[in-house]
Amino acid sequence: MVKHKIYTMSFSNVYPHYVTKAERKERTKREVDEIICWLTGYNQEELEEQLERHTDFETFFTNAPKLNPSRSLIKGVVCGVRVEDIEEPTMQEIRYLDKLIDELAKGKAMEKILWDS
Repeated sequence: MVKHKIYTMSFSNVYPHYVTKAERKERTKREVDEIICWLTGYNQEELEEQLERHTDFETFFTNAPKLNPSRSLIKGVVCGVRVEDIEEPTMQEIRYLDKLIDELAKGKAMEKILWDS
């Protein structure tokens, strides 16, 4: 089976697009980082290390310290596909992140985007 090209794409190449999307809607890099850390279990220092290493998406999620158990509660559509219906685990993790960043860019409060597991 051929892997989707996003799996081999460097997370650090896409990360600035997440930040730009948020900042265009008056949100901050700090909020983007908070979302990423909430989802993956990386702390800020570990996240920055992954960015510096140019870790690919597949490795970024595979090596995540502790994927948030509440992530399975994330619902909605990204790129025309319901995130809860995605069967491939790595793609689902990527789309969970996309959905959370979309919610941030739509102006949703951080307390409503992130919740305790």
